[in-house]
Amino acid sequence: MANLKEIRDRISSVKNTRKITEAMRLVAAAKVRRAQEQVLRSRPFADRLARVLQNLQSRLRFEDVVNTPLLEQERPLRHITLLAVSADRGLCGGYNANIIKRTEQRFNELKGQGYEISMVLIGRKATTYFQNRSYPITATFTGLDQVPNAEEARAIGDQILAEFLSGSTDRVEMVYTKFINLVSSAPVSQTLLPLDPQGIASPDDEIFRLTTREGQLAVERGTAANAEPALESDFVFEQSPDQLLNALLPLYLENQLLRSLQESAASELASRMTAMNNASDNAKALAKSLTLDYNKARQAAITQEILEVVGGATAMA
Repeated sequence: MANLKEIRDRISSVKNTRKITEAMRLVAAAKVRRAQEQVLRSRPFADRLARVLQNLQSRLRFEDVVNTPLLEQERPLRHITLLAVSADRGLCGGYNANIIKRTEQRFNELKGQGYEISMVLIGRKATTYFQNRSYPITATFTGLDQVPNAEEARAIGDQILAEFLSGSTDRVEMVYTKFINLVSSAPVSQTLLPLDPQGIASPDDEIFRLTTREGQLAVERGTAANAEPALESDFVFEQSPDQLLNALLPLYLENQLLRSLQESAASELASRMTAMNNASDNAKALAKSLTLDYNKARQAAITQEILEVVGGATAMA
């Protein structure tokens, strides 16, 4: 009977665990929707900013603008800063492990090429990992909102801008997780600084939209057409090109950073949702298997008791 009690307790524990993982899956799904809504809300500003810069690019000769350090492509490359985006929490499948592995790989590649490398880390998982291994870290950001906002992106952007403008670093690369769909994401690296004026308005700019199909969550990706009109041909700029670019390019950098943080957050939440869904399925299968074992053990115990009763009655006869 002790064995039956042990199996019964384990079944109860597995069912309680499944309730927890199912609740975490639903919470992650709700937060993915919030991440989507935030991407859509920030999209109009991103569209207009990209169009303004694109129009400026068509009107001005960017290569003649010598006093815009964010576009300084000819700076000698000696020091590179890696900006890695991870999560504060676990239980999200291979999300954190993949971003850490990709960051380590990029760090070793650049180190092997003879560059000096420093790191700016976002999220407790990457921070703990690289601090324990004595990597050169200049700044860390933890405790961010799970759905990133503009204030957090601005704080991170100010840090990397300060390093770039002071000459402490010559290039800033960001390693983050690109959101593909609810079951797939990929760690990628992107050069944040110096900015490339030829790539300001990308035709591949995408947004994701969370939908429901036959009761199941799904993701649709697509491009959002930029309807901001072009500048008139006789448009006169009151400010100099340097002033315009120095005012707009930091905003563009902050927007790019915010979008990357949002992609990473959506990837984390989708990974957690998938991991908790798999855990719930495994718990259900385990509970079913344990129930079969319990029924077999209970049947065996009853059979044994019957045999003992029958044996005792025979002996008395």
